[in-house]
Amino acid sequence: MNPVKEKIKQAQQILKELDIDSWLVFVRETSMMADPVVPLVVGHEVTWQSFFLYTKDGKALALVGNYDKDNFERSGCFDEVLSYIAGPKEEFQKLIKRIDPRQIAINFSPSDTASDGLTHGMYLLLGEYLQGTSYADRFISAEHLISKLRSRKHPQEIKLLKKAAIIACDVWDEVVKRIKIGMTEKQVASLIDSAISKRGYAPSFETLVNAGDKTDPGHGTPTDAKISAGDLLHVDFGVRFQNYCSDIQRLIYFKRPTEKNLPHDLIEAFETVNEIITRTAKLCRPGKKGFEIDALARQILNENGYPEYQHALGHQLGRSVHDGGAVLGPKWERYGKTPEIPLEEGNVFTLELELILPGIGCVGLEEDVSIINGKTSFLSKRQLKLMVK
Repeated sequence: MNPVKEKIKQAQQILKELDIDSWLVFVRETSMMADPVVPLVVGHEVTWQSFFLYTKDGKALALVGNYDKDNFERSGCFDEVLSYIAGPKEEFQKLIKRIDPRQIAINFSPSDTASDGLTHGMYLLLGEYLQGTSYADRFISAEHLISKLRSRKHPQEIKLLKKAAIIACDVWDEVVKRIKIGMTEKQVASLIDSAISKRGYAPSFETLVNAGDKTDPGHGTPTDAKISAGDLLHVDFGVRFQNYCSDIQRLIYFKRPTEKNLPHDLIEAFETVNEIITRTAKLCRPGKKGFEIDALARQILNENGYPEYQHALGHQLGRSVHDGGAVLGPKWERYGKTPEIPLEEGNVFTLELELILPGIGCVGLEEDVSIINGKTSFLSKRQLKLMVK
């Protein structure tokens, strides 16, 4: 299966569904500034200004610099590949007139990073190329199209995401045996990254480690803080498998020599976080909206007297760790419209939240789930019991 060709077919189906005549991906120098859709529906990097046009009646057309033409012809993804030498304006105008679209969807969005790949400079250039034609005022946002395209994983994509999650769990099972008191956050991260590399893969993002409450959870890099007795070790990491990403969080508690039983507040927090993941997973169904699912998590926290987490409950996974589309989050300004996008068959999400216990650390878990046949499936085994050393 050619994954780019499959996503192009999917894009054409979505164009028909949304009744949008055409979608234009306009890029240049993609090694420096790559539109997030390039790996999905283009497949090759380009240097010169390049135009990739997809239509609801099933056409996939490319206009590229003459040195790139052979690559795209050999890819087999495009019905026609045109080229230029000195400049693309004339050939681009001919191509647009031939298609004669009522709308031209282009990649800008105030809400979705994955749909906002067209730079302002390229937008101005596009307007200049179509100046004086009737097409210059036919631009619309491709946000809804791209959101659906990235979110609707076909079965092969879900298999790759599942494999990425399973590998991450296998890495954790190996590494957890070697983690001990006195190790630094950096050393733990190095163990995880080395285990991933030994298998021939790469981390899907920089591995995060928190030794007890010595460092704040979030997006901070590992430090020289050391694991002590009484610490809860929290790790957040993932694996990139054939360009598809996993993202999980795991925990180990290191008992004090005098401790016979685990701290009660730790047990309660761990069980609450797991309960929330279980109950919100059941809500992940086609048609549900992310803010509704996130609201249940916050309700459970409030009922149990815990403070709310300060982020979304979950994000989509795919070729990126944050793959665009619907977000399982509250209607906060920073998330734009993404919490109101209905979930669909084939979506793959994280479910993640944490509770901070002073003197103990971050009680944070994260699992990867998919919506298959209208129901939620976990992509790998969960951490349902707190590991103790």
